[in-house]
Amino acid sequence: MPTLKTGILLVNLGTPDSPSTSDVRKYLKEFLSDPRVIDINPVGRYALVNFIIAPFRSPKSARLYKKIWNHNGSPLLYYTKRQQELLQERLGNEYQVEFAMRYQSPSLNSVLEKFRKPIFKKIIVIPFFPQYASASTGSVQQKIMEIVSQWQIVPEISFVNSFHNHPDFIQAFSTIGKKYSPEKYDHILFSFHGLPERQMRKADSFNHCLVNSTCCDHLSEKNAFCYRAQCFDTARLLAESLHLSKDKFSVSFQSRLGKDPWIKPYSDHVIKDLAKKGVKKLLVFAPAFTADCLETIYEIGVEYDELFKEHGGAQLQLVESLNDSPEGISLLEKLSK
Repeated sequence: MPTLKTGILLVNLGTPDSPSTSDVRKYLKEFLSDPRVIDINPVGRYALVNFIIAPFRSPKSARLYKKIWNHNGSPLLYYTKRQQELLQERLGNEYQVEFAMRYQSPSLNSVLEKFRKPIFKKIIVIPFFPQYASASTGSVQQKIMEIVSQWQIVPEISFVNSFHNHPDFIQAFSTIGKKYSPEKYDHILFSFHGLPERQMRKADSFNHCLVNSTCCDHLSEKNAFCYRAQCFDTARLLAESLHLSKDKFSVSFQSRLGKDPWIKPYSDHVIKDLAKKGVKKLLVFAPAFTADCLETIYEIGVEYDELFKEHGGAQLQLVESLNDSPEGISLLEKLSK
């Protein structure tokens, strides 16, 4: 009897197929049409995405994607594929490692077909979002369950819900950051991707979320699945690993969209304030990302660098993401077993 393999499915957010305006528009429409991403009335979401955001934002976003596109194409796609290849080498023939994007290519539908025949002993899904959020990990889980619910044979499937506090995750980012000698910087900023405040409230079953400025300072049973609280926990653990005192680092949230309030503090506001207070050298981690992308390479590395210098700062250094680092692959190996 043949030995059944274990399937490992790595899932990242997604990227346009090219930096052309048409491909960026296609990507934005799929991404922002997800009801877990823009969680408003379906009619309002359709109108917002198709008549406002996609038409007007696509040309601008396309120009930004062109700035980060390189000979390997999309950095996010390149590094996700490298992570898949290197993890396959680590795990050997008893495992089959594949990768997919929640939006665009390669699609979850197409990649999951590789796990349909032959039959696998089990499938372990690793969404590439260290901190759990309905709009990211939750969306991946829902889509996969919708797809496999149509299969005649459904093997055991497990999801890595989050790994925001996994020792190997903290160690990986800490090791990469130490290459820049954090002690030589005036301040350290942990910048996470933002989410609308309403999504935090929707996920709150204990009337605990956003009741005051310190509601996320400590993880407990009441906020164990709160994205913002998990981000603060990641920052705390990284600060401990880097031996940072509390006055040496800050936590903030980037990439907000629209007029509704998003979780605070906002990264651009924090960076501006730090520069005005006399911080000259700023080291920035982005521990919500496992592969460098538009939000890290351009938003932090270019836009925030310009903002920092505009208000008196001298040097802003981005710490690269896990990408294809040995530490990042070791983390994936641990999550696969």
